[in-house]
Amino acid sequence: MSTVMKDSRRQWHLPFRVGAHRGLLVALIVLGVVFAALDLRLAQPFGYGDLSSTASSTASLALASIGETIVIIGGGLDLSTGAVLSLSNCLFVTHAGSTAGSLVLWALIAIAAGGLVGAVNGFFVAYMRLQPVVVTLATMFMTQGITLLIMKQPGGTVAQEFTSALSGDAFGGNVPMPLVVIVVGLLVWTVIKQTRFGTAVYAVGSDESAAHLKSLSTRSIKFWFYVIAGCFYGAAGVFFSAQTGGGDPLAGAGMLLPIFVAVVLGGTPLGGGRGGCLGTVVGAFSVTLIANMLLVLNVSTYYSTIVEGFILILAVLGSSNLGDISRIVLLPRRSNRPKRVSKDADAQRSTRYSSAEPAMLTLQQRLRYSMETMRICLPSFAGLAVLVVLTLIMNPGIDVGGYLQSMLVLASFLAVLALGQGAVVLSGGLDLSVPFTITLAGVVLTGVTNGSDIAGIWAVPAVLVLGAMIGALNGVGVSVLRISPLIMTLAMNGILQGAALVYTDGAPTGFAPPAIRWLMTGRFLGVPPVLFGLAIFVGLAYFLVHSTVYGRRLFAVGSNPISSKFSGVPVTKVLVTTYALSGLCSALVGVMLSGFTGQAFNDMGDPYLLTSIAVVVVGGTLMTGGRGNYAGMFGGALMLTALATLLSGSTLPPAARSIVYGAVVLAAVVAMREKRPA
Repeated sequence: MSTVMKDSRRQWHLPFRVGAHRGLLVALIVLGVVFAALDLRLAQPFGYGDLSSTASSTASLALASIGETIVIIGGGLDLSTGAVLSLSNCLFVTHAGSTAGSLVLWALIAIAAGGLVGAVNGFFVAYMRLQPVVVTLATMFMTQGITLLIMKQPGGTVAQEFTSALSGDAFGGNVPMPLVVIVVGLLVWTVIKQTRFGTAVYAVGSDESAAHLKSLSTRSIKFWFYVIAGCFYGAAGVFFSAQTGGGDPLAGAGMLLPIFVAVVLGGTPLGGGRGGCLGTVVGAFSVTLIANMLLVLNVSTYYSTIVEGFILILAVLGSSNLGDISRIVLLPRRSNRPKRVSKDADAQRSTRYSSAEPAMLTLQQRLRYSMETMRICLPSFAGLAVLVVLTLIMNPGIDVGGYLQSMLVLASFLAVLALGQGAVVLSGGLDLSVPFTITLAGVVLTGVTNGSDIAGIWAVPAVLVLGAMIGALNGVGVSVLRISPLIMTLAMNGILQGAALVYTDGAPTGFAPPAIRWLMTGRFLGVPPVLFGLAIFVGLAYFLVHSTVYGRRLFAVGSNPISSKFSGVPVTKVLVTTYALSGLCSALVGVMLSGFTGQAFNDMGDPYLLTSIAVVVVGGTLMTGGRGNYAGMFGGALMLTALATLLSGSTLPPAARSIVYGAVVLAAVVAMREKRPA
């Protein structure tokens, strides 16, 4: 009888043990399926040489993904992963000598450099209580700028002994050394996981408020897991140096998407508090094998980001809880704040940051409302005034009228993006698909019209509809499928990148219609025609955000989506509309850029990822949603354009602009952040 009872207990507890490792099991199954499919396509069975090559191609991705996994387990996010890998790679290649001592020393310095970037991330996230997405995006651009100052273009060499040591064989030629490197990375994580700190990382990621009540130093824990993650990114850069034998300042530019694919495919959910690095490594091997399978099938590499984007979406869908409405916002957990005790508090906050001034207000209420609006909008315009004065002082012979016109033309791109990205941020989300929505719109327009105004009559509206449809798909993924905005738009950006490459075959052709070029660079009544369009656009944008039913619902959803849903606000409709608006604005910028430059090119939208977010942040918009003003965003667009103009006329190298932009974003977020109780 007792034996039967013991067996029944084992059977009863078995599903729970399996459930605890479900992510790892799914990752192993996916790896097995991909491996079997690849093995069937190979002319010869998968052998030692194939294992060594696969491990070598995977090691950098696996190490970087381990670092990202640690951050996600702790409840954070890190977009600076690829930039830190590039920094470590270039720092090592440009300074390491040929002696063993020099190689080891600079390998440690390169890893420490990654830890230093992680410390910057950790400081602003943990101690300044800023949003991880904004902080790590800013540090990503700053790190990219520093890397380009170290190495402007690919080059350099690594000692052959170092390359052989890390990418050769170990244990008498029986085990690939890259595989050993990956195992060492896993062992480091295993040791960390078994300590009190490792347990605390899971506790903070699961529920930061509960961890704080248990007397855990949550700020210190968050700081240090960013540092540890940065060290893993640095180690990935060092191995990349050995693998390639040289340096590349853009080595990590395309790694962010595969890193998130490896993490999510490995069973680590974005909510924090769960997952592990072993599954992530398995996911990294799956990503590499899928890429190898595409090569074996003679599929163009242009399709790789499309495949990775779809895999990321499917992996998130497979591991998410579709019934959790809180996943519709970017960062819904505000564990550092005291819990709200009543719906009245939400109502007060929603009223305080209302999108439109109520009709019946007392004089005191009107003054309070106006002061809040001024506090949001004035800093960007004050910064604009300072920058304009500095530019005029540094260039005494400048044509003031021409300068102002040029600044307004350049600011028109950011003003349009400010509406789309700003609306998404006000809703509590973020749109990372902006760069390649811009690029795809531009290359499609120039490719279809090829300088024809007649073709442009239907092509321009078609491109704008395409952008709106892309945004709507993002909105459906966020609101209906409950995918995190970060993941949905990152995956979409990868899909659009591949689509643009496939459409152009890697080389965009054609020219913008002459009418579009005249609109951007011509003259009407002595000024560029686009300035008249800009004035109309700004007025309509302000009216849309602050004087319509949609605008009021947008602020309500950003303030509290759950309360809004129970109050009768169509949250799903608002979010889909908001992301569609962002896609429409991005496509419009693609059209404008094509007219400004005369033709489109790949990656033409890349510079606008940080700047589209920067104008929103500098304009006083709260990154958690529910507070902002389009007038402030327009001021931010003017301010950042004036800053770019001032920098372009200085002796600073182009790479320094990324550093300055990142620093400006961080400073703006610190200055405009919502005050929280200690």
